[in-house]
Amino acid sequence: MWGSDLSGELFISKNPRKEFSEITWDGDQRKMRRVPTGQALLGAEVPEVTDVGGYFIDTYPVTVADFQVFCNATGHPEPPQPDGDDAAQRPVTHVTHADAEAYASWAGKRLPTEIEWERAARGDDGRDFPWGNAPTPAKCNCRESGIGETSAVARYRSGVSPFGVFDMAGNVWEWCSADPEARRAPLRGGSFNSPFATCAPGHANDASKTMLDDDTGFRCAADIATA
Repeated sequence: MWGSDLSGELFISKNPRKEFSEITWDGDQRKMRRVPTGQALLGAEVPEVTDVGGYFIDTYPVTVADFQVFCNATGHPEPPQPDGDDAAQRPVTHVTHADAEAYASWAGKRLPTEIEWERAARGDDGRDFPWGNAPTPAKCNCRESGIGETSAVARYRSGVSPFGVFDMAGNVWEWCSADPEARRAPLRGGSFNSPFATCAPGHANDASKTMLDDDTGFRCAADIATA
């Protein structure tokens, strides 16, 4: 199965029998992967199996460039971002849960549930990591990688999930949907500043919805019926 990264370079899925498809979402012109209806293995210590309906999820975390388009279109405040030649293609950070929801609403999307996020990362077989069951820090941007900052979202092609989704381990923690009345919201995926063990998709975390820092971003999801 062929796909492409942000630069247009082709990669080959290590599981060619996996039929995932990619679309371009009209709302923000970003790539999304289709995750079909199926069963998800959830959790790390005592995994649970649950049925999950089909949906789309962003192929990459929302980038600095993507969020800039949103800010220009809406007047939303711009968060501080890193310098460097590849800064535009790094994940946007310093965003609260409300900032992430605002972008998603503008794009005609929503934040993924924890279940949707974890299924997109672990695939049909409930693997421990997006790339398989082998604990391999070199396949993601975590503390052990020694990078010490965010990296371009298409960098770790060997760490892609079975559905063709990038950066589901490391780089930035990602906001998931939460009860509107709750003060805290789930975070998944770990970051460049996280020990590798916390980057496993089954590792759950949360934070105050008002928290914003240099290692937290997000990606969006969408219902198939709205595509």
